[in-house]
Amino acid sequence: MEWSKVLEVTETQPTPSRTARRAAANREAIVDAAEELLVEGGLAAVTVEAVAERSDVAIQTVYNRVGRRPEVLVAVAERAVEENRRYMAPAFGSAGTPAERLAAVALAYVSFAHERPQQFELLNTPPDEPVALERIADKVDEQVGLLAQILAAGVADGSFDPAMDPAVAATALWAMLEGVLTLSWRPDRKVVGPQSVQNLAEFAMLTMIRGISASPDR
Repeated sequence: MEWSKVLEVTETQPTPSRTARRAAANREAIVDAAEELLVEGGLAAVTVEAVAERSDVAIQTVYNRVGRRPEVLVAVAERAVEENRRYMAPAFGSAGTPAERLAAVALAYVSFAHERPQQFELLNTPPDEPVALERIADKVDEQVGLLAQILAAGVADGSFDPAMDPAVAATALWAMLEGVLTLSWRPDRKVVGPQSVQNLAEFAMLTMIRGISASPDR
């Protein structure tokens, strides 16, 4: 007898019950509906009543499977975080010089804001709920930390200003680019259209890269 057969342990996962599968499907449909409402009409459109109608379930089902409006918004914010990560992860993992990688990250963020404006707005004006705020803050910390690593690599190879503090610079660059991208939300006549915001963001990105680059005489 083979001892490997004797020692082999087969782990089996219990099959979810029909009730559990139905509950999971209902929750997914509810969050899908809330996300659709967000995209179509912004945060104000995401109400429990509208979500229930869109997902074709009773209001009580929304309460049972997800929760009240704050919990629904948290679930949508979680989706937005993952969507943002889908845009940003390839850029952070890209090859090239530190300046090229920095440009790739900035362009990915501009693309996310341009192509997913409601999700971008949700991440930058999150619902005042501790879970959503913490989750989104974790996302910001993660991405600013990765940005600081790129800046540190540029300091190390001499392409960026050696006096620069990568952690400080990463936070400043993130905040500056975000400030440009939020121009499209303004309620006054200074609001900027999507294409103009994209042009402004690309100009800001190039200006920032030039600003942190090492001078030729260093």
